[in-house]
Amino acid sequence: MMPMPPRNEKLWQAVQSRDATQDGKFVYAVRSTSVYCRPSCSSRRPRRENVEFYPTPMAAEEAGFRACLRCRPRLQGTRPQVAAVRRMCRFIEQHLEETLTLAKLAKTFGQSPFHLQRTFKAVLKITPREYADSCRVNSFKRNLSEGQSVTRAMYEAGYGSSSRLYERASKQLGMTPDKYRRGAIAVPIRFTSVASRLGRMLVAATEKGICAVRFGNSDAELEQGLRREYPFAARRREDDSLKTWTEQLLLQLDGHGLDRSLPLDIQATAFQRKVWSHLQQIPRGETESYREVAREIGKPTAARAVARACATNPVAVAIPCHRVIREDGSLGGYRWGLKRKQALLAMESGAAT
Repeated sequence: MMPMPPRNEKLWQAVQSRDATQDGKFVYAVRSTSVYCRPSCSSRRPRRENVEFYPTPMAAEEAGFRACLRCRPRLQGTRPQVAAVRRMCRFIEQHLEETLTLAKLAKTFGQSPFHLQRTFKAVLKITPREYADSCRVNSFKRNLSEGQSVTRAMYEAGYGSSSRLYERASKQLGMTPDKYRRGAIAVPIRFTSVASRLGRMLVAATEKGICAVRFGNSDAELEQGLRREYPFAARRREDDSLKTWTEQLLLQLDGHGLDRSLPLDIQATAFQRKVWSHLQQIPRGETESYREVAREIGKPTAARAVARACATNPVAVAIPCHRVIREDGSLGGYRWGLKRKQALLAMESGAAT
């Protein structure tokens, strides 16, 4: 999906003024963060040259952007279901320190537990419990980024005990909370960058394995993205120690098959892991639609969620999300740009023939 054509500067003015009357009419996406927002979002204003405009959240996601967790642009609209789920989200956010059972939520909103769960999942593709867990983790990460201790950040995010924090948050952080500290304070992250057929390629790794494979136009751009994701990590450039893994990824770009022996250290939900695992099974030179992937993983109505999982893939090429396209044969989106996706598919198609 191509971005909206620039219609003078009215859209940008709406973003600058946080004009809530424009919510639902378009969303803006920020290339430097891969996040899209509604015009009224309270987040810090991006640089104009990094902004693209899209008519709908779905269009932005198809272009490889993910929804802002602060303004939740997917909840735009006036449909009764959307409005009801928005109210539920506000309630959950205000009661994160409590144990919110489905029965309690149903009683609060005058619905049966079954109907509430079905309505919530139909709109957000996750359950109320999963939404609450996500809010706690994001609050915890935000608190750590502001310099709070793990203990203080834990209680302010609504975790009642350290055991609960380590049980729930560790799975989503990809490492223990005391190491993460919103960017993995003191956790060593090695990285290197090399020339590839798709421009500059950055490969980063923790002690467990590769945590990022990114494409960009310059080393400065790639290192800035890594710094933004892990602002307090002990990042250091190590070209030699990552040479073998980098060469394996370059060989894959040059026509060799996917090397599944490459160790990956990536954060993922259970759904993302299911999608990413399936993507690694798609043969080189072949593609599947988002809907086909959804059917293959046993979630036939989750095509949009599959698209979001592809857009949030942190390790390009190692998990070949570029092999997923739209049902009509068009490319859909790609986190590192549609030109790179097109080039990847062309190279693989040529190698397969």
